[in-house]
Amino acid sequence: MDWIEFALAMGLFMVSHRLPAALGVKGWLLRKLGPRGYLIAFSIVSLALLWWVIMAAQRAPFVELWAPEPWHRWAVNIVMPVVIALGSFGVAAPNPFAFEGTPKGFDPAHPGIAGLTRQPLLWALALWAGAHLLPNGDVAHVLLFGPFLLLALIGMPVVEARKRRALGAKRWAQLTAHTHLLPLAALITGRWKPHAAPSWRRAGIAVFLWVGLWHLHQPVIGLWPGAW
Repeated sequence: MDWIEFALAMGLFMVSHRLPAALGVKGWLLRKLGPRGYLIAFSIVSLALLWWVIMAAQRAPFVELWAPEPWHRWAVNIVMPVVIALGSFGVAAPNPFAFEGTPKGFDPAHPGIAGLTRQPLLWALALWAGAHLLPNGDVAHVLLFGPFLLLALIGMPVVEARKRRALGAKRWAQLTAHTHLLPLAALITGRWKPHAAPSWRRAGIAVFLWVGLWHLHQPVIGLWPGAW
């Protein structure tokens, strides 16, 4: 029964990200709620389903594939602030290349978060899933975090190709001149140089989320997040 619950929760989470668009419900919700309202509603539903998937994975039978090492939890604690920062600076930011961004206000000469990476939220998902795979080496959690990692890594070229087709090759080249898909690649190669400090508002949101997630991890997920 525990495996059935896990399969059901995982299936509903995956379907919830494809079915609305396939049935035309997404367009109807966008018209009714607006882009911001839709994003908020979609995020709440996604987080609720994600919490159910995580809980179902914990209730599934434990079948160990590898034993956790002390450095595994350190890796999670080092990666998670990066994950939260990417999400905080990426969601609803001027970024016409990512599904979580907006084309409004984007300046190709000063691309902001897109200069760091064109797909901040998908990189955040990949880093979150990859880091959490390390200390969770049992079958249920590999089936939980593994698909998210693959979904993020496969989704990046898919989203990029879709946006490239929508914008056209010439416009795509103009808009991406100072950006890169790989994090920090545009900075390292000299294609992008930050011209302003990061948004203090978004930085404050990132710190607030990190503190909140740290303190809620044990009461909500059931596991102390510290590496010590």
